[in-house]
Amino acid sequence: MNSAWRDRLDRSWSALEETSPSGERALRIAELPVETVDGPLALAIDHKGHRHVLVPVRSHTKPRGGLNGPVLELRRRPLMDENSYQDFLDLGCLRSDVNDVFTALCGDIVKAAQVAPDNPVKALYQVIDRWKALFQTGGPLLGPEQVSGLFGELLVLEKLLHTDPSAHRLWRGPSGHRHDFGTGVHAVEVKSVAGREGRRIRIHGLDQLEAPPGGTLRLAWFKLERATGAGLGLVELIDRTMRLCDDENALLTLLAVAGYRSADAERYGDVRFVVFEESWYDVDDEFPKLTGEVLTGAGVTVRVREVDYTIDLPSDPSTAVAVDDVDAYLRAMIEESV
Repeated sequence: MNSAWRDRLDRSWSALEETSPSGERALRIAELPVETVDGPLALAIDHKGHRHVLVPVRSHTKPRGGLNGPVLELRRRPLMDENSYQDFLDLGCLRSDVNDVFTALCGDIVKAAQVAPDNPVKALYQVIDRWKALFQTGGPLLGPEQVSGLFGELLVLEKLLHTDPSAHRLWRGPSGHRHDFGTGVHAVEVKSVAGREGRRIRIHGLDQLEAPPGGTLRLAWFKLERATGAGLGLVELIDRTMRLCDDENALLTLLAVAGYRSADAERYGDVRFVVFEESWYDVDDEFPKLTGEVLTGAGVTVRVREVDYTIDLPSDPSTAVAVDDVDAYLRAMIEESV
């Protein structure tokens, strides 16, 4: 959800909260400028201060079952005033401590209804199903290497988000792209090593260290160590990126694709790292690598697939990219993507 919609929904609910409804079954309602085949969407506040989003429906429409608390409740609600009568599907949030998450959910519902005004009920269910998938539990947790890898990618994402709140769109690692971050010309590959010793990193495929066509590639390397009490927690880092990002649902989706489910946050509560070293490198002709371009340039016909190999990163600090140059490179990525 973009920040403009989020602010608008929050302002509307806040205005409604200034005066309580007249009775237990009454709602205070504010229409939204989102028209559907059965009328406009609306926001509401009940006598307990709970927030609602109302999707207009026809009288024969029945809500699906299985969504009846303790956090969300979906019901059919007929509403009448002195001038009109209308049935709605009423999605209410029964806990005020998750109002911010409910606002993000409602923002997606509003946008989906705008796209499909002829069938807003279907749009409502599609959004609810997509969000439910993000919070499903029962799957395996990320392994140690996956956790450290995700941590490193989030460190880079945080740098990008400080410059552009929409920079999550540059994060391609979760989708299986050969580079973790990229635009058409610039790309960044992230490698993290959990442990104080060693500068070896594992490369997956002959194209992972190939720059985009006509472009450039940089490698970000983080030396991490698991910590207790000290350092930075994985969940804390995720929360920081959420606050910086202007589309929390999009970031939640990327995290889910990467294997991190928000419902499992407590299970990652003790995952903390100290960053002992951070180095960035230009992946140029001098950088140690094995790629299809290198083999072809040497006259070798490439007929192998799924090649994994290990490289030793340079230990000489002078081979690394300066901090100011890193910042400039990330800004260039953002400017290119606008």
